[in-house]
Amino acid sequence: MIHLLLATGFEEIEAITTIDILRRCGLEVKILSVTGARMITGAHGIAVNADGLLRKSTIAESECIILPGGMPGVTNLQASDCLRKCTISHFEKGKLVAAICAAPMALGAWDLLEGKEVTCYPGCQSGLNGGKYVKKRVVTDGNLITANGPGSAADFAFEIANYLCDEYVVKEVKKAMGY
Repeated sequence: MIHLLLATGFEEIEAITTIDILRRCGLEVKILSVTGARMITGAHGIAVNADGLLRKSTIAESECIILPGGMPGVTNLQASDCLRKCTISHFEKGKLVAAICAAPMALGAWDLLEGKEVTCYPGCQSGLNGGKYVKKRVVTDGNLITANGPGSAADFAFEIANYLCDEYVVKEVKKAMGY
């Protein structure tokens, strides 16, 4: 199970593109809200109905936690103590954590980027707290995948899919999408 976490003000392209591509690859993605309400509105006014609410027990067995960017979405994700604790535990167990756009700043605030190569939205580098900024669209360093923004959402999703499933499946989905 993959969990994508949403908070008010999330970047819609990054969330929806990632969910769509991962599901096309046959991966089970569950959308969780950190707001206490299932309906969450993105940075551009698009509302999404989450599958459920964040609970520590809900994501304990997750194979991947995904944090989309967007403002104030990232600030709202970062404010969730439950998400912070779950993400730190998940990361320390060697499970995949993926963050795009401004979301790597939340990981930096939680001291998860020390010595890791990461990318982020231009101008957010100061929030990487020990991470080594790499000016690329998508960067993978161990169990961490980061991407630089909305224009890289598909690349980000395919990188996550490459990490979690058979490369043949990813290749076939790319072909079917004309990617």
